[in-house]
Amino acid sequence: MCGRYAASRRPEDLAGIFEIEKWEPEESLAPDYNVAPTKEVHAVLDRPLKDAGDRRPVRQLRKLKWGLVPSWATSPEGGARMINARAETVHEKPSYRRAFAARRCILPADGYYEWVTGRQERELEVEGKKKRPRKQPYFVLPADGSVFAMAGLYEFWRDRTLPDDHPQAWWVTCSVITTEAETAPLAVAPADGPHALADIHPRMPLMLTPDRWDAWLDPARTDVEDLRPLLEPPPAGLMRAYPVSTAVSNVRNNGAELLKELEGPEEGTLF
Repeated sequence: MCGRYAASRRPEDLAGIFEIEKWEPEESLAPDYNVAPTKEVHAVLDRPLKDAGDRRPVRQLRKLKWGLVPSWATSPEGGARMINARAETVHEKPSYRRAFAARRCILPADGYYEWVTGRQERELEVEGKKKRPRKQPYFVLPADGSVFAMAGLYEFWRDRTLPDDHPQAWWVTCSVITTEAETAPLAVAPADGPHALADIHPRMPLMLTPDRWDAWLDPARTDVEDLRPLLEPPPAGLMRAYPVSTAVSNVRNNGAELLKELEGPEEGTLF
């Protein structure tokens, strides 16, 4: 799954990486080292500009809320639970299938966090001696330091309780697509820790390699069978993972120090 990630790149940098044609200063977000559901996030998408005579798709950097609200929803309350869409079923689930066909985006990140219950903690849990095991967070990122381009979907939702000219009349929300975690060895693995992403968690965000960006973002591609090959996981061996402070477990903590690599898991959370 993807329940927390880091996104520290500036809009100017993202514009260069993704060949952004349009982004507004008011759409800019400060670096966020502890992105959590319901927060506003940067998204890359191809869409015609509003009120433009030319209807060609324009690559934009937009500010969306993480937690997808389907256009047909009666309220936005379920958005916080719809942060992830499974690659295996995204084309058929009522909440996601329309967006998959027409509203795909890329959510740029440095990497994502995932939590592992340490061996000693798991043994205590099995023995019934501890009900809430202490978990060690790991940061997962491309081994070459490139942007982690997560496949996403976005959707528009109209709040009918507000007038048309109200600034919050329209919600634009998104979801991260996830896939099965790699079982192949990590490109760089911690000495005392997991050796594959599947050792950390059975799911992972679907990372899009640059050769798939244009096809994924192209709104003219609407045929589901044509799109499904884009959901194939990236080549194995591109990722690394390392332990970070349990401070990241508290969403109120936010700063570059959360990405600092620890020499090993914190005491009581040994893998």
